[in-house]
Amino acid sequence: MKLILLIILITFSFSKERIIALSPSINEIVFALGAGGSVVGNTEYSTYPQESKTVAKVGGYFSPSLEKIIMLKPSIVIMQENNFKLSKQLNKLNIKTKVVKIDRLNNIKDSILSIGEIIGKSSEAKDIVKDIDSNLDALKGIVSNKKILIVIGHNTTLVKQIFVVGQNLYLNDIIEASGNTNALQSNRKGQPVLNRENIIATNPDIVILLAPFMKEKNLSFEDLVSPWKELPIEASKKEHIYIIDKKYAGVPSNRLVLFLKDFKEILIEFKSK
Repeated sequence: MKLILLIILITFSFSKERIIALSPSINEIVFALGAGGSVVGNTEYSTYPQESKTVAKVGGYFSPSLEKIIMLKPSIVIMQENNFKLSKQLNKLNIKTKVVKIDRLNNIKDSILSIGEIIGKSSEAKDIVKDIDSNLDALKGIVSNKKILIVIGHNTTLVKQIFVVGQNLYLNDIIEASGNTNALQSNRKGQPVLNRENIIATNPDIVILLAPFMKEKNLSFEDLVSPWKELPIEASKKEHIYIIDKKYAGVPSNRLVLFLKDFKEILIEFKSK
């Protein structure tokens, strides 16, 4: 009888959870864990899954409103490191916070597990991480020792301001997990920005363009690939320029599994040519 009462009390306590997710990635993770019904607030760009669009918005990723957060009376606010100062403010108001890191691959998996633990969804979190690991293992042995350059954005010219993945992101970890190397080797902590000459110097075997808003910008495959065809690099000479235009491209959440499947398909296509 005592055990039954304990289970009822635990279930009731989680049903009363009021979660605010201060980034699209965190929002997606909470929904994937099956706690979407407890999300009372998120950010303007938290649009997946569909239900997220109707959740109260507390501001942008870098500019959440303290006033709006307080008005929603959250039981916990989950955020990334860029909101660390906000975490201190909320803690002074006796509002529980959780700060997570989702920059590197291991940090993403650890964050999924820690979020699962604090909202009573540990089993679901372990399943998501297991799925990520399984899809990572599936990348091994397809091709190896190739230089891969991952480009972020919708560039129709390659003169300057080309944002690429450096060593400080989970996308770099994925390249390495597949047995290949990042074409750009840099120790800079910030987001690497290249120009045409820099790109030529990296001479990648494979170029992957992350362009999740390609359709909204009325851009075609050819619009984005054409500038790369003009470069004297291996990827261009052998037509190994690929685009991932899905909305989850570049979002470090549970949907990382979908990106890993796309990445695998690219490696398989590269090998078949």
